Amino acid sequence: MGLDKLVKATVAALEDIKARDIVVFDVKRLTALFDKIIIASADSTRQGKALSCNVQEKLKALGARIYGVEGEQVGEWILVDLGPVVVHIMQPATRKYYNLEELWGPPLRARRRRARSAVAR
Repeated sequence: MGLDKLVKATVAALEDIKARDIVVFDVKRLTALFDKIIIASADSTRQGKALSCNVQEKLKALGARIYGVEGEQVGEWILVDLGPVVVHIMQPATRKYYNLEELWGPPLRARRRRARSAVAR
């Protein structure tokens, strides 16, 4: 599977379960370990686990290999290793604390999903 298809399928799988603040970083010039990093926020540990499971299921169905998954037991920060792509699914407080966006530089693209206010009129 090509790198672009892998990234698009991963972002789509995250969007299916309503991940927030999805960003994609091209890091191939910064490290030889992987080419892209995807970071997404989950509103709860349950949603984080659901996001991780959905990414794994969707990508396995497309023939991608899952090299490893870390952090599903706790759910504050889940890492899914897809080889050339590493996915970080984080709780907002954890994401803010570690601030991976600053570490890796400006993202290729960002999708900001804002909560809609439920104001009755």
